[in-house]
Amino acid sequence: MSQHTDAPGRASLETRELTIRFGGHVAVNAVSCAFQPGTLTAIVGPNGAGKTTYFNLISGQLRASAGQVFLNGRDVSSLPASARTHAGLGRAFQLTSLFPNLTVMENVRLALQSRAHVGLDMWNVWNHHRTLIERAEQLLESVALAGKRDVHASALPHGDQRKLEVGLLMALDPDIYMFDEPTAGMSVDEVPVILDLIRALKQRRDKTILLVEHKMDVVRELADRIIVLHNGTLMADGDPEKVIASPVVQQAYLGLAPVEEPA
Repeated sequence: MSQHTDAPGRASLETRELTIRFGGHVAVNAVSCAFQPGTLTAIVGPNGAGKTTYFNLISGQLRASAGQVFLNGRDVSSLPASARTHAGLGRAFQLTSLFPNLTVMENVRLALQSRAHVGLDMWNVWNHHRTLIERAEQLLESVALAGKRDVHASALPHGDQRKLEVGLLMALDPDIYMFDEPTAGMSVDEVPVILDLIRALKQRRDKTILLVEHKMDVVRELADRIIVLHNGTLMADGDPEKVIASPVVQQAYLGLAPVEEPA
């Protein structure tokens, strides 16, 4: 399937020939993609396809063996993960472990302080920042954690930790949102909270959203575009219906036998 092409100069995030090798194994193989604001791209593929590794290369958790990452046209390939976050790249999993010994509310408040460039010395005068406090309370309501505001982050059940990740990510308000299986480990009742938040972000039309997700019903509903990785290589890229229906994806991702041509 032909690679998805984008209008020049509009990409908020772009990878060019992004590659990483672990010894003789090529985990991500020269992947080039551009992503625009207002779009949600689902990244799918079988286990071991390189999806999370690709995310790690974009966010700076791993250093590429070759290739480049651009944020709003700026080459950030040499920057560490923290600098890419400040440049507008947000990835949920990076955030939960920041303040495990602080409460849910304290985590969100510190994320908001970081976004507002307020130093940690402002703890004692926080009450002067009613706007930030109100925003923190709104975020806790939106992720259904208002009732656990005084619970330490490390004591939260897994599903609540995932909700806190999303809350912290929203507090930072990045240009690029990266969700790596955001509903994994959640109960059926918890999943709609996260999906509703992602829908709301998508409706804003000013954010770029990347989503690694195995649940194809979620992908079908949310994605404007699907890219498929297989053995670290970009196999397909384009409209969700066409990508899902393509024989190569049916075989590699869904595990279906290829359709035989009539004799």
